[in-house]
Amino acid sequence: MRIRIDLAYDGTEFKGWATQPGLRTVQGELTAALHTVLRLEPGTLQVTCAGRTDSGVHARGQVAHCDLPDQPSGLRERVAERPDLLLRRVNGVLDPDLRLRRVEVAPAGFDARFAALWRRYAYRIVDDPARVDPLRRRHVLTWPRTLDVEAMDAAAGRLLGLHDFAAFCKQREGATTIRTLQEFGWTREPDGTVLGHVRADAFCHSMVRALVGCSIAVGEGRKDPAWAGEILAGRRRDPGVVVVAAHGLTLEQVGYPPAAQLAERVGQTSARRSDPLLAEPEDREGTR
Repeated sequence: MRIRIDLAYDGTEFKGWATQPGLRTVQGELTAALHTVLRLEPGTLQVTCAGRTDSGVHARGQVAHCDLPDQPSGLRERVAERPDLLLRRVNGVLDPDLRLRRVEVAPAGFDARFAALWRRYAYRIVDDPARVDPLRRRHVLTWPRTLDVEAMDAAAGRLLGLHDFAAFCKQREGATTIRTLQEFGWTREPDGTVLGHVRADAFCHSMVRALVGCSIAVGEGRKDPAWAGEILAGRRRDPGVVVVAAHGLTLEQVGYPPAAQLAERVGQTSARRSDPLLAEPEDREGTR
């Protein structure tokens, strides 16, 4: 039986999602808590997420799954009957910077990673010294110069669609940098926060933070909005595109198709990623 887990975390004290020996990670903490609560031997469960965030990146809408074994007797039945009880007990074991928000029996065909249609991130910046809030310092980037949000939004619009984002991705052997950027834009919130919102079918390593760095160069007036399109067309990393700090980035939401279409989506995604010309070892965003 597969269970779906919706979770949130403050990434400040985590060395990313993926389990690493001797380091505190989201996957490591969650897996250990599940083993403890379910009274399973270590190594029984494998927890898979929708998008692997790295050090310092936060999440409000992360999604994961794991498969429950047949034993001990009655385990699956107990979880299916009272998933809310599992949620409460696991949260009682976890530290406060990692919270389960929902636990449920996953529908047939569900896969947190391969069934996902899109991932949506937000990046938050404060560019006014009078509005810098020390209580938000771990989640918002403080920028020393005023940003032109309209120019940033115009630059973002030039990057939408299906493209090779090699200019904004850390290259990985055997991995494609072709992505569909479904949404990308900038607004200034009522409290003065500069908010970037970006949604894509998947992201390659450091892609969102490189997109933000490009936008900031335009927002400061060092580059014009057309420059973003020129960088994209160049298909190689440009020194003018700075990969900004991870702490301003939050995974906000992951989208999935209706239950009846989950298996089809998994098949499509798995087939694409098994093709050596399109292989994607992982969907991730952040910095190691």
